[in-house]
Amino acid sequence: MRHFGQMAPEVRKRLFHQEPCSFTADSPARLLSAALGATLYSPATRPNLAGDILKQGARGVVSMVLCLEDSIDDAEVPFGEANLVRHLTDLAERSGDGVPLLFVRVRTPEQIPDLVRRLGPAVRLLSGFVLPKFTEERGVPFLEALTAAEAATGRRLFAMPVLESPDLLYRESRVQTLEGIFRAVDKYRDRVLALRLGVTDFCSSYGLRRGPDMTAYDVQIVASVIADVVNMLARADGTGFTVTGPVWEYFRVQERMFKPQLRQSPFLEGQAVELRQKLIEHSMDGLLREISLDRANGLLGKTCIHPSHVLPVHALSVVSHEEFSDAQDILRPERCGGGVMRSAYTNKMNEVKPHRAWAERTLLRAEVFGVANEDIGFVELLAAGLSD
Repeated sequence: MRHFGQMAPEVRKRLFHQEPCSFTADSPARLLSAALGATLYSPATRPNLAGDILKQGARGVVSMVLCLEDSIDDAEVPFGEANLVRHLTDLAERSGDGVPLLFVRVRTPEQIPDLVRRLGPAVRLLSGFVLPKFTEERGVPFLEALTAAEAATGRRLFAMPVLESPDLLYRESRVQTLEGIFRAVDKYRDRVLALRLGVTDFCSSYGLRRGPDMTAYDVQIVASVIADVVNMLARADGTGFTVTGPVWEYFRVQERMFKPQLRQSPFLEGQAVELRQKLIEHSMDGLLREISLDRANGLLGKTCIHPSHVLPVHALSVVSHEEFSDAQDILRPERCGGGVMRSAYTNKMNEVKPHRAWAERTLLRAEVFGVANEDIGFVELLAAGLSD
């Protein structure tokens, strides 16, 4: 699989200076954690679950979570488990081609070995499990169950803990909770692919819900948690983990769109009115601002609950030609001793030592999401995706 693989080769050639790389579920963890992109959540109870997985994979989704937790009623759990096993078994029997990275969001540690046993050979389609309301005390049994299931099957299985506990939100317990989370995930570092933020649960603890014109960073109590999670769990010194962006709850919202950018885009000149309108309808200011703020605050990838969110997340994850140029300059071997230089675009200072970690992360993102051509921006990438 690869990002933007649903696009025709000639379209990718026009858009990309460096095309996204191909990867599989067996690729190195460092690559996969960066490549997760827009992780689409789906209730495990969906009647055509196998068909939905294949359809979303064909549309550019590279990671999905099949949810047995908050997205379904308590009474639906037995049906959801049986439905998930049946549909993944069906997919495996069809060869499993075109299947994104698949994770199951469970409720209890006991579900992990039980589902693995029931899946049998179809477990090869699973990349791992999403662990809810993760703290040290609650999370370790999940990690132990995952490790045991991995040993029993011989299949590499990753964990994606969700940070959403009230203990993480409350000021008086936050640092202690984060220290415990770090101890747990550090012990199982090779099995932890990424940490996910459960911002909806954070808001619920205070009876809050952000509107479609507000980002998670506009809700100060949520923004403070994100800052502390990044501070303690996402450091660039080799101790950190990939942390993904919070879910965006809205879709098909009537908002002010990016009309100035559309008017200024030479790519859209002379294109059909229908394409312009389609682009406008699919653009959501709040979502786009939040994706940009995610990256500015050290997050990579995003939890998504609607397919219309996937393309904007991926389009905004593509490395610009300018970013790529700066990162390459900073990491040139002859500059390993440090120093300062003017960027090739002559609009900023690149300081080798302070910007090194940023450059390394940028080149990793460039590997999985690609580098746009010099005259290509977000609007062109989004428009090309919508026209497929």
